[in-house]
Amino acid sequence: MSQASLDLAVNGVRYHARVAGDGPPLVLLHGFTGSSATWEPHLAVLGGERRLVAVDLLGHGSTQAPREPERYGVEPAVADLLALLALLGVDRFALLGYSMGGRLALHLALAAPQRVQALVLESASPGIREQQEREARRRTDDELADFVEREGIEAFVARWEALPLFASQANLPLAVREQLRAQRLAQDPLGLANSLRGMGAGVMPSVEDRLGTLAMPILIVAGRLDDKYCRLAHAMQQHLARACVEIVPDAGHAVHLEQPVVFDRLVCGFLE
Repeated sequence: MSQASLDLAVNGVRYHARVAGDGPPLVLLHGFTGSSATWEPHLAVLGGERRLVAVDLLGHGSTQAPREPERYGVEPAVADLLALLALLGVDRFALLGYSMGGRLALHLALAAPQRVQALVLESASPGIREQQEREARRRTDDELADFVEREGIEAFVARWEALPLFASQANLPLAVREQLRAQRLAQDPLGLANSLRGMGAGVMPSVEDRLGTLAMPILIVAGRLDDKYCRLAHAMQQHLARACVEIVPDAGHAVHLEQPVVFDRLVCGFLE
């Protein structure tokens, strides 16, 4: 399968993307502390009959990390993705987003529903609806942003990996855990800090009330060991006309990492 790594100027920022395969496009959006490398183990299967476009989101991987936190907001991020896809000649596409990338995927689908043919959400949230909870999350994200800038990337990654959300990843093979840690350690502290400030769950507006406007087929995937996102998956399904939910056993927040064969089978089956 042919692959290319591209650096593209988008709205004054240098974006990095990986493009692989041929056929109907599938756009891949990673989670916080990830990059397009997140999807490397899945390219051969997901790209068998598709053109894959895996993007390093703003401040992550090899994409530029602007100094202004407001540049990381969801509206500029959606505009960047649409401009990047236009540069690549991608009109209509399927869209897959994990965690932070899943929140962004929802905003992109709402902004350009005529262009998103199908949507896959992995461990994603429509945002925090309750104002007091959002404010508490914003303060937490701001404190994390200050921490990574003050203490550096190694201390931040150690703290991030210790979160209960990722407890099930302790059961991954050592080589997989080392690859994941290397991906996290390669991040720019400024990029992570400003991503938290500009696109964290505490500042990203909730789209729960708008979910009913999405008419494309939607697959929502969560790991059974991740109680919070299992509940969110079923809650979102109630608002969506054409959504199905798949809860994957023996997986936590990162289903694509913890049960990759099952994840690929679910995504391929849904898109076909």
